Amino acid sequence: MEPKTKKILIIVLIVFIAVAVILGLTLGLVFGLKKKDEEVEIVNSYDNTEELIKKFPVNNPTTVKDGIEKKIQNRLLTGFENWNRGFDAWKKWGDILYTNASIYNVHGSRLTLAQYQKSMDIALQKTNILMGDFHIMLICGNFTAIYYDFKTIVEEREIPGTVMEFVLFKDYGEELGTRVVVGWGASKDSSFDSMRSFQGDEERMIQDEQIHLLLNYQIPTTGTLRQRYPILYPSEYLDTDKSNKFVDIILEGFDKWNVALNDYKSWLSNTYDTDAFIYGFDGKKDGLTITKYREAIDELDQKKNNS
Repeated sequence: MEPKTKKILIIVLIVFIAVAVILGLTLGLVFGLKKKDEEVEIVNSYDNTEELIKKFPVNNPTTVKDGIEKKIQNRLLTGFENWNRGFDAWKKWGDILYTNASIYNVHGSRLTLAQYQKSMDIALQKTNILMGDFHIMLICGNFTAIYYDFKTIVEEREIPGTVMEFVLFKDYGEELGTRVVVGWGASKDSSFDSMRSFQGDEERMIQDEQIHLLLNYQIPTTGTLRQRYPILYPSEYLDTDKSNKFVDIILEGFDKWNVALNDYKSWLSNTYDTDAFIYGFDGKKDGLTITKYREAIDELDQKKNNS
């Protein structure tokens, strides 16, 4: 065999071996990931609502209509079950519940699905967070509001907490099912800056512009309450006589709070029953009676005046 021909054969053999190694590693990685993914067990059925609602009861239940509302109810309960099974189960479930276009606003930061999953992965490596009971699960058409318990486990210490979330769903049909379009979770607090680290430069720039507009926004002094406090994500189910009355009451409360807290307290007396409870005020886990709520507002007003 001529040296030149022998050299070419050696080169071809080396290339073939390299390609085989790369292909083997790639297939091994793909099938390895697939095997790991298959080993993660998740719940994914519309037929287990009764079973899951016993595990995650709703303390203040409201009527859930058939159709998309029943599907959303199941999605919420299923999400809690899969979350409590660990990050891998929740991520696998997330690939079903969300689309690549889904957005989740966490602590005020607007995150894509990939960013949201990455942030949760990092968070759950440091702490264990388990979901508990629902205080409220309100589903109206394709929109839902939930207020629920959770506990954070840090070094064998259990720290209880509550959080409120709002989610807009869409039914994509039988093959894909009901999935999240956009969601909002947790209030904007000290966690805001840490969540922004998962955004890209362009996303942070867009959000900075939105925050600047928000901080410098002046509520109009003229026009109707709906013009002064526009609803950015209106639900078609709000367009009834009864729901419109609720909206008007809520917007009136907004306006009273912004004008003067004394006006707001008077509005409370005319709007709430004497045995009503207020949940979620100032991060408090337990509900407050109207009397305690008014006292908390007085404290807030004093702090505001002294600052």
